[in-house]
Amino acid sequence: MDNIAKELQEKIIEHLKLDYSKMVIEHWKHPRNWGIMSNADGYAKITGQCGDTMEISINVKNNKIIKCTFDTDGCGSTISCGSMITVLVAGKSIADAKKITQKDLLNYCDGLPRENKHCALLAVTTLQNAIENYERIKNEPWKKLYRNPVT
Repeated sequence: MDNIAKELQEKIIEHLKLDYSKMVIEHWKHPRNWGIMSNADGYAKITGQCGDTMEISINVKNNKIIKCTFDTDGCGSTISCGSMITVLVAGKSIADAKKITQKDLLNYCDGLPRENKHCALLAVTTLQNAIENYERIKNEPWKKLYRNPVT
């Protein structure tokens, strides 16, 4: 039975390679920075047009994003985009992170099929909202207590 499952999984991966880059498949199979930080400096949660929800949390030090994590209930493309945005933004200044666009993420991952490009937009929009949340409360950290609870 294990051999049948393994063969089926290999066939599925081979089929995915027709539409998705190696990087997208790798981040789908092995997502980076999964989970939400309870002590985040910035946090956002957005539900996209397809119904997938993404959460992103960031920690900032000396105006640089030192840690970025994500969580999603979404499809493989959404998982990949969430994972890749956390890698793409790591170590960037807030100013540089704010400039990241959907096109930047699509270029980083070697593209997505047309029907999945909205997943990149969801990841970028959630990141931008987490940065906005950070900027709104950085001088008044007590406001963290009043945003959506993170479990």
